[in-house]
Amino acid sequence: MKVLIISTAFFGYQDSVASAFANLGHQVVIETYDSPIHPFRGLLKWRHKFSCNKVKLRKRAADKYNKYIIGRFDRIRPDLVFILNGEILHAQTLDTFRKQSKVAVWMYDALSRYPDCREHIDHVDAFFCYECEDVKSLSEEGKKAWFLPQACDESVYYIVEGEKELDILFVGNLYKYYRRVRYIKRVIERFRDKKITVYGVYKPYYKNTLKWLFREKRSIFKNKNIPPSEVNRLYNKARVVLNIHHETQQNGANPKVYEICGSGAYQICDANPYIESIFPHGEVGLYHNEEELIALIDRALTHDQCENAKKAHEIIYREHTFLHRIENVLKIMGSQGKIELKDTVYA
Repeated sequence: MKVLIISTAFFGYQDSVASAFANLGHQVVIETYDSPIHPFRGLLKWRHKFSCNKVKLRKRAADKYNKYIIGRFDRIRPDLVFILNGEILHAQTLDTFRKQSKVAVWMYDALSRYPDCREHIDHVDAFFCYECEDVKSLSEEGKKAWFLPQACDESVYYIVEGEKELDILFVGNLYKYYRRVRYIKRVIERFRDKKITVYGVYKPYYKNTLKWLFREKRSIFKNKNIPPSEVNRLYNKARVVLNIHHETQQNGANPKVYEICGSGAYQICDANPYIESIFPHGEVGLYHNEEELIALIDRALTHDQCENAKKAHEIIYREHTFLHRIENVLKIMGSQGKIELKDTVYA
């Protein structure tokens, strides 16, 4: 089977999906697009920044990309088009794909953050959500969707033996995520004698130059993103790795749930029913409020959590890799008559 993957280049997740399809014996082509406007570079990037009508500018760029991707589709002639979010794609483009191929969308974020993608469900053969509440909401509208959680890429997140040089680590964007900032500041205040490192955009220079210039605690807040390979290295050097979801997450898990455990690090994460079902026996420290977060960190720094981290790693590698997810996609689509399973070669 030939698979066309259409996705943003968000931290290489499209490569992880492609690798899973390839490991199952399929031929894969990847097409990436930029968000919020394509291409997000050069003159167009600056025109978008200073435009008085960003909506019109984005629509014009999206129209151009849709024309391009239909041309690519005609040349590739895939059996399956697998789309991550696909907010840049028009309904007519999806309908064009479906005339010759099967089409699936995997919402790699909550629908509330990508409302334009909600209508994709009427123009694809299968619609997968990473948030349980989105599946429920769509079901109430009489629309069929499947819950497909995010996953770990074992080629990126794995155990590296070495010393634990950091006490507490957090990796993730902070800009506009006020709960994350509040929680992390509380952790820094409480554990002032510990070595704490925070990676992720906090006060970007292109948003407010003065705030960027006079930002605080530079030894802790690195104020930049780092590639996944560096993230895995740091996870392996930390005694505790924090995970704080976006406010939009209600009953699902972000990629870090799987990646932190996949690296073999001990994770402390905000709880919800889905995450509690993955780690029912304390393999991951789960908190419901700031006080529980502080208590879990305090315990982890005074009581070795290596055994729990090892068990969490085993759970993720056994049940929550990209290979597991794509196998599930093919089984679901096969059971719905959307994909001929006899064409699927399991390597």
